[in-house]
Amino acid sequence: MPERDVHYDAVVVGAGPNGLAAAVELARGGRSVLVLEANEQIGGGTSSMELTLPGFVHDLGSAIHPLGVGSPFFRSLPLEEHGLEWVHPAAPLAHPLDGGRAAVLERSIEETGCTLGGDAAAYRRLMQPLVREWERIIPAVLGPPRPTRHVLALGRFGLQAIRSARKLAAGAFREEPARALFAGNAAHSFLPLERSPSAAFGLILGLLGHAVGWPFPKGGSQRIAGALASYLRSLGGEIRTGVRVSSVNELPPARAYLFNVTPRQLLKIAGDRLPARYRSALGRYRYGPGAFKLDLALDGPVPWEAEECARAGTVHLGGTLEEIAAGERAVCRGQHPERPFVLLAQQSLFDPTRAPEGKHTVWAYCHVPNGSWYDMTERIEAQIERFAPGFRDRILAKRPTGPAELERMNPNLVGGDINGGLMDLRQFVARPVASPTPYRTPARDIYICSSSTPPGGGVHGMCGYHAARAVLSDHP
Repeated sequence: MPERDVHYDAVVVGAGPNGLAAAVELARGGRSVLVLEANEQIGGGTSSMELTLPGFVHDLGSAIHPLGVGSPFFRSLPLEEHGLEWVHPAAPLAHPLDGGRAAVLERSIEETGCTLGGDAAAYRRLMQPLVREWERIIPAVLGPPRPTRHVLALGRFGLQAIRSARKLAAGAFREEPARALFAGNAAHSFLPLERSPSAAFGLILGLLGHAVGWPFPKGGSQRIAGALASYLRSLGGEIRTGVRVSSVNELPPARAYLFNVTPRQLLKIAGDRLPARYRSALGRYRYGPGAFKLDLALDGPVPWEAEECARAGTVHLGGTLEEIAAGERAVCRGQHPERPFVLLAQQSLFDPTRAPEGKHTVWAYCHVPNGSWYDMTERIEAQIERFAPGFRDRILAKRPTGPAELERMNPNLVGGDINGGLMDLRQFVARPVASPTPYRTPARDIYICSSSTPPGGGVHGMCGYHAARAVLSDHP
């Protein structure tokens, strides 16, 4: 493209955390950057608003952010100077069991072991070496596959991570609290717990809980997007909202275009610029199960039977390893489990900006088949009531959001898939296609920077960061 035709060094489509991260890294590299967002509000998966009643602030997408606070890229940015304040609950995670018991992931491995009965020593043997090496493991996990000099640390992690969560939990632990705690973390993979690499998710979330916690932003997840946008503007970057892009030909001239979209949207927007073989590969990209989300306004805190749950920002509701595994298998088969695994956040216990005085919010979701139309509200509420008798009496208002509405709000959530694509072993390493630099496309000026690239789902900005580094390398 002739120099006189270039208006920007880069145009980024999509102002979610990865699009904003890509723009920030490009601006830090001295490039002129324009970010375009279809919605009137930036944030994508990090958006917040009053969904139920006035004064009750709910996160539309992600809520709890161990990967955000542990992200090497976010940690390199002055986001606190731009309004981001992390709130750390007393305990990162609780996992109640029937009978008023609960396993609790504490920041301390020793204190966590106190809730795991006879498996305290086994838990320490599994997690302590990983936590000790977390600053080597996490940067490697949050990037594309590549050689590393930290062979021993990553080798220890990899030998466990490649396993299925069920085999690891059943082999490492003898009692139910430890098995259930690990199973709940591993179920964030959206994979059947019998499938590799579901264990990787259990290990990563566990070690992050000990190393950096499971915090959330004061005032709502929107504050992450707001801080990234504020820093980007301080570097000279531009953001325009309410601009829906249907074709790459609509974009202003630039040396590079970065798309914070999944393969399905990239094919629609830029398919005519991509060769047939690459289009075919993108067309084979697979999406994972969807999410059914339920936001609640409460007249008081959740009345947990196990009092330890009130110390945790996140509570996993699913019972035993066997129950969680059965529920996730059912979802994989296209079924809706009677007792779904429910991921619940109760930010208002620790952040008074989320609800009026004396009131509270609950953010919860469960897994469903991709594109499901089934209303899981009753089943989610039943799981909460199971471990918190009297919970239903405190509901003031509720807002269910199924896969179709999630996708309407954010087209990247195809069929309700919040991970940007299935995270099985194949797409864990070849995302969206097998390539040494998966952020590049065969078109020299077109890049993809969404969670459909390594390292995948989660609010960490690393997909955008790595895509931006590819652009800086290709267009010095």
